[in-house]
Amino acid sequence: MRKKTIWISTGEVSGDVHGELLLRALRRLDPSLRFLGVGGSRLAEAGMEIRCRIEELSVMGISEVLSRLPRILRILGSIKKDLGKFSPDALIAIDAPDFNFRVIRAARSLGIPCYYHISPKLWAWRSGRAAFIKENVRRMTCILPFEVDFYRRFGMEVDYVGNPLLDFVDYPALAHIETRRGLIGFMPGSRKKEIRALLPEFGKAAGIMLRQYPDLTFACLRAPGLEEADLQALWPKDAPVEFIEPERRFVFMRESEMLIAASGTATLESALLGVPAIICYKVSPLSLAVAKLLVKVPFIGLPNLILQREIFPELLQKDCDAKPLAAAALALLRPQDGTRPLEKIRTGLPALRSLLGPPGAADRAAAVILGDMDSA
Repeated sequence: MRKKTIWISTGEVSGDVHGELLLRALRRLDPSLRFLGVGGSRLAEAGMEIRCRIEELSVMGISEVLSRLPRILRILGSIKKDLGKFSPDALIAIDAPDFNFRVIRAARSLGIPCYYHISPKLWAWRSGRAAFIKENVRRMTCILPFEVDFYRRFGMEVDYVGNPLLDFVDYPALAHIETRRGLIGFMPGSRKKEIRALLPEFGKAAGIMLRQYPDLTFACLRAPGLEEADLQALWPKDAPVEFIEPERRFVFMRESEMLIAASGTATLESALLGVPAIICYKVSPLSLAVAKLLVKVPFIGLPNLILQREIFPELLQKDCDAKPLAAAALALLRPQDGTRPLEKIRTGLPALRSLLGPPGAADRAAAVILGDMDSA
C-alpha cells in the first residue's frame, strides 16, 4: 500500500514550532506517514520535506501583507502545483489564516481533505470567516479554552485539545532556575519588520533605564533564522546587551527578572514560566486603522485574554517607544511607592496554567486528525 502523505502548512515561526510537535505526535501513531509542505528548521529537523520555507512568508499587518502580495501569490501558485503533483491524503493548516485560507482553497479544488490545527484568531477580528472553515475544513483543533464557545455560535463543534506549550514549556524542569536581579530580557519577535519596528526602541529604552539604574543588565533573544549581526545593527551602542541563542530561550526567560516582548506566543510562554512581562505591539498606520475598525477583543496579549484581565501591561504603538516603555518598565522593576508589582503579577500566573488543560495537546490533536482520516 502507498504510504499516506500529509501536507503541513505553516506561515510563521510559531507555526513551525507547533507543527514540529504535531508531526512527531502523528508519527508516534503512524510511523509510516510521509510529510511535506511549508515550514522551517524545526519541521525540517522532525523529518518534513520542506517545499517552501516560512522565511519567505513571515509578514505582519495589513499593509505589510499587501506589499508582498505578488510574491506570496507566486508562492501559492507553486504550492498548488505541488499539491497536484504529490496528491497528499490530507492537508493540515496551522494558524496563519491570511496565507492558509488560500492554501486550503487550492487543496479543496483538488479534492484534498483539510484540517486546521490551532484555529485562527477569528474571535479577535473578521469572525465572518468562520463560514469558510465550516465549509472547507473537516475538523479543527483549538488550543485556547474560550474558542469552543466562540465557534459553537457559528454552528461548529471544534476539538479543544489543550495548549501545546504545556508540553514545550516544561515548567517543573525549569522552576529551579534562579532569577538574576536587575536582568531585563527583550524578545523582539521573529518577523523582520516587527523587529525593525521594536528593537531600536527596546535598545533606546534600555539606555534610558541604564542611566537611572547602572546596576541593570540586558539580554535579547535571537529568534531562529536571524543573524546576531542584524540585531546588533538595530541596538544602540550606549546600552551593553547580551544576545541569547534560540536554544537557551527558556533558561534566559526564567533568569530574567522581567521580560519586554513583542505580542505573540512568547508572552504566553512567559506566563507559563512565571515571569512577568510587558507586551509590546507596533504596526503601520494602515494596519492600525483597520484594526481599530475590526478588532473586537479587549486585549492583544494571550495571557490577558485567557485570564480576562490585564495581568501583563500592554503598550501599543507610540506607547512602546523608548521613553514610555522605559517608564513602564521601571514602574514595575523599581517602583517608588513601596509596592511590589512584579510579585503581584507572579502570584496571578499559576491560575493561567490551570486553565490550559493537561500536557499532551499535540498527541490529542494527532489522534483527532488521524481518527477522522481513517473514518473517511
